[in-house]
Amino acid sequence: MANLSYKTAGESHGRCVVALVEGMPAGLPVDADRINAALSRRQGGYGRGGRMRIERDRVVFLAGVRQGRTIGSPIAMQIENRDHRIDRAPGISRPRPGHADFAGAMKWLTTDCRNTLERASARETAGRVAAGALAGVLLADFGVECVGFVRAIGGVEGVVRDDLSADQLRDARDANEVYAPDAQAAGAMVAAIKQAQSEKDTLGGIVEVRVFGLPPGLGSCMSWSERLDGRIMGAVGAIQAIKGVEIGLGFGCAARRGSQVHDAIYYDEARRAEAAAGFFRTTNRAGGLEGGMTNGQPLVVRAAMKPISTLLRGMDSVNLQTRTPERSDYERSDICAVPAASVVVEQVVAFEVARAWLEKFAGDTLAEVHAACTHYHDALRHLGTSP
Repeated sequence: MANLSYKTAGESHGRCVVALVEGMPAGLPVDADRINAALSRRQGGYGRGGRMRIERDRVVFLAGVRQGRTIGSPIAMQIENRDHRIDRAPGISRPRPGHADFAGAMKWLTTDCRNTLERASARETAGRVAAGALAGVLLADFGVECVGFVRAIGGVEGVVRDDLSADQLRDARDANEVYAPDAQAAGAMVAAIKQAQSEKDTLGGIVEVRVFGLPPGLGSCMSWSERLDGRIMGAVGAIQAIKGVEIGLGFGCAARRGSQVHDAIYYDEARRAEAAAGFFRTTNRAGGLEGGMTNGQPLVVRAAMKPISTLLRGMDSVNLQTRTPERSDYERSDICAVPAASVVVEQVVAFEVARAWLEKFAGDTLAEVHAACTHYHDALRHLGTSP
């Protein structure tokens, strides 16, 4: 079977955003409600702008699905843009610092930033969310759950316990408008967004994704391109406005000694039936990845999102046509999109994990993937024992 992959197409104010997923095994029941719920969460979150009050994102399957199940062919998904005005939208000649406007204008030798910003816009992430949510449907069929949430907005950081289950994290996250499991911090985050809005400014923050139910052995150390940590960091770092990615302790490792960084290994015969076949840790500083491979613990990924580049008050810029100093253009935007980013990062991580899953447990049909997974888990449980 083909490797799991996806591409997106579409512009911010074009007719639609499209995601094309290839390599999904045949026979997977497609949970459209789960995909639409992810798209809806991406549109939400406190601090979002007027554009999200226009759109009503829902996925339409154009190909690859028959009678509610995948058939092994490429899967085409469409998300309609209600704000479809790309041909009527005015040109932009005053690039916004921090956006793709200036670099794109230089790259494509134009003084109109419109073509660049239409594709560079985070509206494209609707396609990535659809693809990742479909991958999440596959993972859920094997008991693997990805949960993304907000860790910090501006200077306000929440506290999230390491021992929370996937369901507990989701319940706490969904209880407020900023998708933060720490309810007390959530109130302070809303206040910080309101303050930034009153000052015509924007805010960034930190999002986190935890993946539960993973066995050891996804990914590989045999080639740099197969290391799952690098693949995840690359995919997350390619999301609009993401400026930093870490796994587990991440940058915190640099200030600690090895004894405070690495996770000791233990074994309990009573836990032999679990995903890691009885092996366990009491800490998870590695974030579930060692040597580019999962180690049976929850995968923990964090990403730093910079503040949105479009400011209501503008910033110093230069008119590309006249080369005179002017304030940057304003394109309808958000004050804070960190909650939305937590949804995008969650789905992007889910896709990379699903890709590694199908590399480890290959099969043209869902039944074959289940058989391969069952065989591997059985082999793990008997590892090191006499035949």
